[in-house]
Amino acid sequence: MAHLARWAQLQPDRVAAHFPDDGAALTFAALDARANRLAQWLIGLGLRPGDGISLLLENGPALLELAHGARRAGLYYTPLSTHLRVPEIAYMLADSDARLLIVSPALAGLAAEVAEDAALAALPRCATGEGLPGYRSVEAELASYPMPAPLPERPVGRDFLYSSGTTGLPKGIRRDLLPPEKRGAPDWSPGWVATYGIGQDSVYLSPAPLYHAAPHRYVMRTLDRGGTVVVMRKFDAARSLALIERHRVTHSQWVPTMFTRLLALPEAERRAHDLSSHRVAIHAAAPCPRAVKQAMIDWWGPILVEYYAGSESIGGTVIDSHDWLRRPGSVGRALECRLHILGPEGEELPPGEVGGIWFSGGATFRYHNAPEKTAAAFDSQGRATYGDLGHVDEEGFLYLSDRRADLILSGGVNVYPWEIEQVLLRHPAVAEAAVIGVPDADFGEVARAVVRAAVPVTPTLEEALVAHCRAHLAGPKVPRRIDFAEELPRSETGKLLRRVLKERYRDGAALSVA
Repeated sequence: MAHLARWAQLQPDRVAAHFPDDGAALTFAALDARANRLAQWLIGLGLRPGDGISLLLENGPALLELAHGARRAGLYYTPLSTHLRVPEIAYMLADSDARLLIVSPALAGLAAEVAEDAALAALPRCATGEGLPGYRSVEAELASYPMPAPLPERPVGRDFLYSSGTTGLPKGIRRDLLPPEKRGAPDWSPGWVATYGIGQDSVYLSPAPLYHAAPHRYVMRTLDRGGTVVVMRKFDAARSLALIERHRVTHSQWVPTMFTRLLALPEAERRAHDLSSHRVAIHAAAPCPRAVKQAMIDWWGPILVEYYAGSESIGGTVIDSHDWLRRPGSVGRALECRLHILGPEGEELPPGEVGGIWFSGGATFRYHNAPEKTAAAFDSQGRATYGDLGHVDEEGFLYLSDRRADLILSGGVNVYPWEIEQVLLRHPAVAEAAVIGVPDADFGEVARAVVRAAVPVTPTLEEALVAHCRAHLAGPKVPRRIDFAEELPRSETGKLLRRVLKERYRDGAALSVA
């Protein structure tokens, strides 16, 4: 029996999901019934086990209903970012072999552009809610399936998500479907439960878009374990605090930029809400500046739990607040896998030496339509990597350095942008910092920094920041130039998009100064 169906029997009237921005809520019984009817419809369309559908939906009831319906129907489903443009949507629909696109009326403008795109003309399209011109109505089609009914035996459907594409086009991450007899098998590990303690008594706040892997999977797992989720349409710092109080939230998940905005709230507003129910605040997706994390622990207490992992789920690390306070900057020790720091020839490196971060004993995966990228993620011994660099200490705690693609080779010296960024962030005049390699005739590449200043930019600020770097870094690591920008390019999960900066600096030119 599916997890949702089981909870619908055991606690039919309990709220499974709150959608405070819609003024809506779904009980377990209502979500289960809706998922069944949607699965009947999807099967009735002729979709076969293993076929794919794509969902262009904002955070709301329809996204969770369709995700569970696709699971029941044995389909892959791909939530798409609502910030994509039509060429990007067309690429992902083609790459994922989507057989159906379902959109929301809230995205009417983008949906109209999609409907007019000649490359997508043959793809069946449906719209939720009140419907849209050029799209069939999901509600009208569901009229043929008014009641829950037995479904044919099919494999268990699952998400088919895409990496965030910080170093190029997004890559589809596909895993095999589970056979029908595994329908009630846990989609979580004992270590995941032990680390976060999410269960039937949990109330999980998700302030992030559910087309991202971690928010989506943690929401779905919370429901699978009988807990309640509170799904925000989009992040708002003050509203997040109010929702923690109103719904007695026990668990939540954040990215560092959200912490920064929470900390920027007036002190009176930060202290105005009862957060005593809040037991675990999970964060990941991007490195968190030490000062920001320390400030959050000072405010919320030692409830922050950080993990390092990826959508590929090949392995990861985790660290709680107590361990982090003893080892600031670490992202923790391996959880249910083995962590390896490898040199250029695949040799294991000792503690303290920077190398490639690899894992063994984790899940397997494949990049869809990209066998060469899949092969590059694994070595001859079956170890897998996200492409990042780092080192471990004597006790196996991991410290990130950078992505391999972002490494700067300056005059034969390896320069890690992350290290320089952390030094810059320790200066009170720096709010955000990004470092990239730019072409140089003598050294091949040199480090260049782009800073969002926390103070008004003066003619002497660049000189002061360079001097600050020189006092804390070896010569090759000191940025030759520091430019100032009003904002840095980031993904919706807060990941710094260095590739965007690299494109702007491709010929050595500077950004416009803020």
